[in-house]
Amino acid sequence: MIGKAVVTGGAGFIGSALVDRIVDDGGKVLVVDDLSKGKLDNLAQARAQKGIVFHQVDIQAPELRELFGRFEPEVVFHLAAQASVTSSVEDPVHDAAVNVLGTVNVLAAARDAGAERVVFTSSGGAIYGEPAVVPADEKTERKPDSPYGVSKLVAEDYFRYFKSAYGLDYSLCALANVYGPRQDSSGEGGVVAIFTEMMLRRETPTIFGDGSQTRDFVYVEDVVDALMRGAETGGGAFLNIGTGVETSVLDLYTTLAELAGFDREPRFGTARQGDILRSAVDSSAAKAHMGWEAWTSLTEGLARTVLSFKR
Repeated sequence: MIGKAVVTGGAGFIGSALVDRIVDDGGKVLVVDDLSKGKLDNLAQARAQKGIVFHQVDIQAPELRELFGRFEPEVVFHLAAQASVTSSVEDPVHDAAVNVLGTVNVLAAARDAGAERVVFTSSGGAIYGEPAVVPADEKTERKPDSPYGVSKLVAEDYFRYFKSAYGLDYSLCALANVYGPRQDSSGEGGVVAIFTEMMLRRETPTIFGDGSQTRDFVYVEDVVDALMRGAETGGGAFLNIGTGVETSVLDLYTTLAELAGFDREPRFGTARQGDILRSAVDSSAAKAHMGWEAWTSLTEGLARTVLSFKR
């Protein structure tokens, strides 16, 4: 069990679900989030249990080291990121500042605070680019097609350096397309949230491209379980976290429309720069290394998600 953990990006979609899990298990959490995307409302459950300390801080800020040092975490979960592919194409300098320099600052703060391990959320889609074989496994060549994917790939070398130079252990979890309750509909990565919110408002969503592009949709509770297992196992492992199943955006639309009681055909728009056509990841190594596998079916997960948005 984790006694004390830092979660960067802890007021976000995945981060807040992780915070809830740690607090439910009896742990204490320092949540670091600049609230550029995260929401304090996402932390209401954890705050009610008095299991967290919250600081609104950018991960690039110098005071991060002091915050970590005072808290003395055993584990640092680093989820804070610039996570928009489109934004990374428009402003690669900002993307690198947050995802590379911010990550180095988190690693230095974890080292100085005496943390045993850092668990990092990489991208199981953007980091591989357009893979020759789908689903991609960890041996697949990584050729990112966007600055976002490049920044996630570059960050890996810093983890290796900090482990070699300072003994700071880590786990790198390359997440497929995560969905579930609390997902933010403001970014292009939140397609499930975008479609669900619009359908429930009786508005017609737009599919960018022809809808044949595929993604590997993995439920947020399954991902949180993977991150927790990564905190226990470490070992400098890079592991894919997904279902291995390709689902087209058009099929996703059809399933969500049925669950939401929505009977309109989608609109179609121009495909976005940096988007890949096919994406899914093979998570066999995660099962072998830490006993993890996705257990929530897409239909079940989408039904839970639609219900949560209705509420």
